[in-house]
Amino acid sequence: MNKLKIVKLKSSAVIPRYEHYGDSGMDLISIEEVEIKSYESKLIKTGISIELPPNTEAQIRPRSGLALKHQITVLNTPGTIDEGYRGEIGVVLINHGSISFKVLPGMRIAQMVIMPIIRVEIEEVDSLSSSIRGTDGFGSTGV
Repeated sequence: MNKLKIVKLKSSAVIPRYEHYGDSGMDLISIEEVEIKSYESKLIKTGISIELPPNTEAQIRPRSGLALKHQITVLNTPGTIDEGYRGEIGVVLINHGSISFKVLPGMRIAQMVIMPIIRVEIEEVDSLSSSIRGTDGFGSTGV
């Protein structure tokens, strides 16, 4: 089994864990009180740093309950934590709601999902192979 190594940078930090068997994400917990005003974004600290298994990344994703009930989501979703990053994990939350939202210490603010990554060799070419879709883009499949 792959190991995710976690360091508590603050004594109040909470080590993430899977809440249920089969969960893909583990909750990230705030260590600070922060008010996020309407249509504002803030970086929320978790008080932890991690060492990922080789050839993985951590994706930071919103919590559906915060999104549905309070219009709070992760601004750069999914946020990416690269394998070599050893600093504190912070979560950029944005308030899409019309009223302020208060993040409290101990609050579950986001999910962290560990994903495999594939490294590719970059090759510059003069043209690409054809495909059924071709260059059809935004809205090409209808509404």
